Amino acid sequence: MSKYEWRKHAKELYLPKQKPNLIAVPEMKFFTIKGKGNPNSESFKQDIETLYGLSYAIRMMPKKGLTPEGYFEYTFFPLEGHWDLDEEGRKLDYLNKDHLVYKLMIRQPDFVTDELFDYAVNTVKNKKAPHNIDDVKFESITEGLCVQAMHIGSFDDEPKTFEVMEQFCMDNNLDRAEKTHKEIYISDFRRTATEKLKTVLRFKVTKN
Repeated sequence: MSKYEWRKHAKELYLPKQKPNLIAVPEMKFFTIKGKGNPNSESFKQDIETLYGLSYAIRMMPKKGLTPEGYFEYTFFPLEGHWDLDEEGRKLDYLNKDHLVYKLMIRQPDFVTDELFDYAVNTVKNKKAPHNIDDVKFESITEGLCVQAMHIGSFDDEPKTFEVMEQFCMDNNLDRAEKTHKEIYISDFRRTATEKLKTVLRFKVTKN
């Protein structure tokens, strides 16, 4: 098959409009890692670096003379994060980022198996041996029915977009299933001006 590019072949998942829309998100494979605390912390940065390292180990296999069964060329998938608050954070009437709970993830192509995950872990361990690598999991995740929208700008301004998304739910007989939400980082927030950041916001819903 030709090179799989998520910007071309999966626009509905990664490049929605700023106007909210309803989408059924299918089962997909991910490398994931859980954590808690402020996303400006060093541990958060290390979690991201480990996920990228494992994902690149898979992506670069053919250049090392290893071509897995079913392998196809693909564009590296964007970082994603599922966000929640701990019990103490839920009691506050403002957002304290020290109470955030997260699961970071990077999608993997369908050909990735448990064996390839083990290969990636061993490859990264032999290079860096990051302390958090044993916390990474290989999971299949189905989000199901969701409302999503593209948020442009600072992460701190996301509540404005969530208000629009929740109004969309009210207008279309949908109920938000949980207070947690997913973020997909279309822009590299380490290198992009805050006002230009593009982040997909998504939460699960049910029809009422």
